[in-house]
Amino acid sequence: MTALPQSLLARPIAHRAFHEKAAGRVENSASAFSAAIAAGYPVECDLQLSSDGAAMVFHDYALGRLTAESGPVRQHSAAQLGEMGLTGGDDAIWTLPEMLKLVAGRVPLLIELKDQDGILGPNVGALEEATVAALADYSGDVALMSFNPHSVAALATLAPDIPRGLTTCSFDPAHWATIPATRLAELATLPDVARTGASFISHRHTDLANPRVAALAAEGLPILCWTVRSRSEATTASTIAQNITFEGYAA
Repeated sequence: MTALPQSLLARPIAHRAFHEKAAGRVENSASAFSAAIAAGYPVECDLQLSSDGAAMVFHDYALGRLTAESGPVRQHSAAQLGEMGLTGGDDAIWTLPEMLKLVAGRVPLLIELKDQDGILGPNVGALEEATVAALADYSGDVALMSFNPHSVAALATLAPDIPRGLTTCSFDPAHWATIPATRLAELATLPDVARTGASFISHRHTDLANPRVAALAAEGLPILCWTVRSRSEATTASTIAQNITFEGYAA
């Protein structure tokens, strides 16, 4: 297990970077990253895979919410995605190497690899390989995570020296309509911390009272949480979590 950098515990982490659509800073965009760097916030961001195997800094599986295009991200090449403007701002979708060049170690990064399997199962590998390749020469503080334990296990093999963790929650079926109920029930027990060599979890802030979270904290595992949207939520979450991921206000 490689320890989570202390820099990811020192200040609240900007969820999908320090975005504010009303100000033209779309989530996960270069503008939102630049604002986080200027404010000194660590940044949480997301990765999806292009059709030609590039790690793209983008949250959703599909393009429709954040661009004028439609359909899955994975049906387009990195070059095609790079020409797609983000709705509400002046930025376009960008690659992980482009993002790393901008950040250049100035703030720590918490990078979530989005599930590519479709059922949080074992069909993983391409996004993990692209991510690790992009980080090969990066010297800034960074940690990787995923809701899919198979992804985290793959990262353990590909890059054992990069800190890795699990993104977790109660896995309520109401929020996971496409995932089989049996898989959700399994994941709800957070069974994969040891086998993946996770050095932290990032758990949904509304479920921090979960006894399993308390047990992991008692074992010394750092607990992060997502996504806090007010100072009052931050105060409550901080009684259990060692750091928060926030959006919608200046933490």
